[in-house]
Amino acid sequence: TALMFDTDKFIADCEMAVARDYNHMAIKELVAQAVSNPSAVLKSLGEPRQAGVNRLFVSDKLTILNLVWGPMMTLKPHDHKMWAVIGIYTGREDNIFWRKIKDDPQNRIEAAGAEAIGAGDVAPLGKDIVHSVTNPIPRLTGALHVYGGDFFADGRSEWNPETLTEQPYDMQGNMKLFEESNLKMAKA
Repeated sequence: TALMFDTDKFIADCEMAVARDYNHMAIKELVAQAVSNPSAVLKSLGEPRQAGVNRLFVSDKLTILNLVWGPMMTLKPHDHKMWAVIGIYTGREDNIFWRKIKDDPQNRIEAAGAEAIGAGDVAPLGKDIVHSVTNPIPRLTGALHVYGGDFFADGRSEWNPETLTEQPYDMQGNMKLFEESNLKMAKA
């Protein structure tokens, strides 16, 4: 029913959508439908207890995550090299969108826009988008993140938050941010 969120059905529907048409518009509809009832997603996935990147499904064509941001947590500017759709089911996420500065020898970026999304909101990101993410509230934020490829594969970039220069994406370093957030919450 519409009052239930079935993780297995959601994964199967996403796989079917990607097999049919490899773009994020069909996925956007599925994520929007899922988070249109945030309490059903919460009931199915459980109330977030700690920050983390929880893998629901990973293949070379599709990654589905239950991503939980720690309170006041920020991730530096990064790209995905694939489209993504983010749907919030609890809390809030602020995105700053960045663009590469044309003909810059250091591949620096500059801010190009921002979007705040909360429970029930969906943000589709094209494959070339660079964004940084902040959970601006003092509690956990939970979101469904669906990517058009293997999110954990190499070849992505992140940008130094101070100099805004490009560097290889540090998956281990970014995962460590979630652990550090959990340690802060445990001490609070």
